[in-house]
Amino acid sequence: MNQRFRITRSMQENNVEQTISLEECKDYFSSQPDFTYSQVLIVKGPESTMSIDGDFFKWKLLDVEIPFRLYMGDLYVAISHEAIVPKMLEIATDLRADIVEG
Repeated sequence: MNQRFRITRSMQENNVEQTISLEECKDYFSSQPDFTYSQVLIVKGPESTMSIDGDFFKWKLLDVEIPFRLYMGDLYVAISHEAIVPKMLEIATDLRADIVEG
């Protein structure tokens, strides 16, 4: 099972802008290589396909897309590959945010 992390500003005391906005994410990720935006995530299983609506910033890593999901002012990502950790740290730093598990 993958570990899930949240990139958030909710733990910062003196930050007026506590949430991460969709506009901010669109601006940020449009300048990042290998990222695309989508309002639907398609998850294919061995016997079914599921569509999840939301705001997803998908990172192309080799032949896999890693979704970073913006939900209620925070970005969520599951660590399914070791290369995601440094990318998650880079994104959190650039967005002036913290990382918490969950």
